[in-house]
Amino acid sequence: MYTYPLGGVLLSVKGNVKMNFEKALSNATNSIKPSGIRKYFDLTSQMKDAISLGIGEPDFITPEEIRNAGSAALSAGKTKYTSNCGYEPLKEAISEYLNNRYQLQYNPEDEIVVTVGASEAIDLAIRALVDPGDEVIIVEPCFVSYTAIVSLTGGVPVSLTTRSEHDFMVQPEDLEAAITDKTKAIMFSYPSNPTGAVMTKEALEKLVPILEKHDIVIITDEIYSELYYGEEPYTSIANFPTLYDKTIYISGFSKAYAMTGWRLGYLCANKTLTAAMAKIHQYLIMSAPTVAQYAAIVAINNCYDKVLEMRAEYDERRRFIVDRLNKMGLTCFEPKGAFYCFPSIQSTHMSSEEFCDNLLASKKVAVIPGNAFGDCGEGHIRISYAYSLDIINEAMERMEEFLKEL
Repeated sequence: MYTYPLGGVLLSVKGNVKMNFEKALSNATNSIKPSGIRKYFDLTSQMKDAISLGIGEPDFITPEEIRNAGSAALSAGKTKYTSNCGYEPLKEAISEYLNNRYQLQYNPEDEIVVTVGASEAIDLAIRALVDPGDEVIIVEPCFVSYTAIVSLTGGVPVSLTTRSEHDFMVQPEDLEAAITDKTKAIMFSYPSNPTGAVMTKEALEKLVPILEKHDIVIITDEIYSELYYGEEPYTSIANFPTLYDKTIYISGFSKAYAMTGWRLGYLCANKTLTAAMAKIHQYLIMSAPTVAQYAAIVAINNCYDKVLEMRAEYDERRRFIVDRLNKMGLTCFEPKGAFYCFPSIQSTHMSSEEFCDNLLASKKVAVIPGNAFGDCGEGHIRISYAYSLDIINEAMERMEEFLKEL
């Protein structure tokens, strides 16, 4: 029961209205599944002494210089809306960073839009491109939101399966087979969440002729590009001149700068595409968080050394956890980016969900079933190593006990 004051009189309203609320929901909303990640997050939060290796969030605090910049902006009253597509000095800093770091040239005036995290950028890209019935190829296993966003627009998600024997890289013959006359776009995400895979330059080169000959927009989510551990230079699909104009490049500050709660991302593309996405952005979002934008300028200009320090710690954890998993009999492909590993649990003869449910119930360790990231993820689990080595080590001890008891 709720009470509301009205002209000095208290009105009581009981929540017993007779209505079929499920029927009121759209078919698209009813058709999408709840996130497989959220289930284990909720279960772990209610369990004493549980260890979660399920959430993809840096365990580092946002570097002090960035926090100070945000505090200074707040103290100075920088709390009003910025330009709809982003604060101009921030867009200029993003443009300079991408040019210097990845040799990607985007005009800050009309080819960059600052968004509420990379998640909004992905949503904008799909909304701007997809009509009901259009097909969007999604490279899987993938982050849980891609398929849902396509479905919510009325589009048709088409799974392009990658496999551990190919280091979870897209194979040209699989790409060619997935393309139809209804294909509107393809969704890449490298470094990959959940596998940690990275497409090498040589692997990307094999896809270029296929993507050149089809009128397909490429959406590339590269939020983890700074968390790359390979020896060869990092290469984006946008680095290929013939694909540059048909690529929507998406990134942000959450992962590399430990700024998840600041909710700041960006997209870059040909100005015709950015104009369309900006038009949708205008109706959804007045502007990305102002204080976060001021802080991000300091992050991108002054804090790359902090990124390198955090990346070095992730790399140490990566090597430790992969070694432990392989020694306990869970074959693990070596991830080359992000902060996830994706070991096979097929030797246990359990499904991914059975493994995760039993591990959590018996040893209070939460990891995520591979099928949360697409059907082809079955037989694997995702483990985040965005946690301290002490926590990871304790989780590995418990997991090894679990496997021995089987």
